[in-house]
Amino acid sequence: MFVIVAYDIVEQKLLNRTRRILKKYLTWTQNSVFEGEITEGKLHKCISEVEKVINKDEDSLYIYEVKNPKNIRKVSYGVHKNFDDMFL
Repeated sequence: MFVIVAYDIVEQKLLNRTRRILKKYLTWTQNSVFEGEITEGKLHKCISEVEKVINKDEDSLYIYEVKNPKNIRKVSYGVHKNFDDMFL
């Protein structure tokens, strides 16, 4: 399945940890957004890892699952950031 993950993490240390976890499974496309193809098993593993890191009283994580990638169209405007080249 294709997923889009958006997050808002308050503390910088937890933000960096969350980003490292997500980067193992998905592609970093925007500040606070990852996306990509992932199996349900790997998605559950990823979520489990992130849940251990975030502060559930302050932080949020949204996961949008697309069961059929043909049903989504991606259009971007402006600068196309290449976060894969950045260091954490």
